[in-house]
Amino acid sequence: MPFSWFACFEDAAEPDGEPGALSAIDHERLCDLLSAARGLLRAQIYTPAHAGGPFADDGPPPRLVLQADFAELPDLEAAIAADGAFAPLTLPAEWPSLAGTTVRHQTMLARIFAVPEPRPAPGTNRACSYLVHYPGHAEDLNAWLRHYLRHHPRLMTTLPGVRAIEIFTRVDWCDGMPWQRADFFQRNKLVFDSPAALTAAMESPVLEAMRADYRRFPPFAGGNLHYPMHTDVVHGISEATFYNWKASTAA
Repeated sequence: MPFSWFACFEDAAEPDGEPGALSAIDHERLCDLLSAARGLLRAQIYTPAHAGGPFADDGPPPRLVLQADFAELPDLEAAIAADGAFAPLTLPAEWPSLAGTTVRHQTMLARIFAVPEPRPAPGTNRACSYLVHYPGHAEDLNAWLRHYLRHHPRLMTTLPGVRAIEIFTRVDWCDGMPWQRADFFQRNKLVFDSPAALTAAMESPVLEAMRADYRRFPPFAGGNLHYPMHTDVVHGISEATFYNWKASTAA
């Protein structure tokens, strides 16, 4: 299972404010910077998308989320060292369209689950990911993970149009970045062909089964947050190769 690094660039705007936009120039430079990291398997750039469904009022999304996946934790830690490949991200003047944001980052273990139809529909140009964050804590993390990984991904795989499922859990890690370290106990990612496909999945009958399982979750605090995000992949390796990683047996 790969290790995934997340960096969330968040606006200090009012709750009903619109987040700023990542410029095309900064997007292109991010692609170049991320892809140069040694040992990179894959990196992704997430920017806000508009989708419907029952979780559309979870507050303003981050202006930008970065995900970088590595096979080896030392390679990831080298990239986020004070002199690592990702260190230029910490220079505000270098990224004008990220002005005014604050950054939290975290390294996690990625658990990949097989889905029935991983291939996108013909004509799909840009995926839409549902990023789900659990920022609080589980009363008994072992009991939480035993239940969640055994039951919830099975339900996720029945969502219509889901193309990929990844669940991220905490690991110990070190870095040299001057940013706040997040300590979310879990993150999820569900990938769809478009915001419309994500909306349709969230309005499908499967969601009722997921809610029923939610009511059986072991106790946890902090709630969860759902953000639909446009998804651009920076290829270290191809998506097909990445998803040939053995799907998690925790399901």
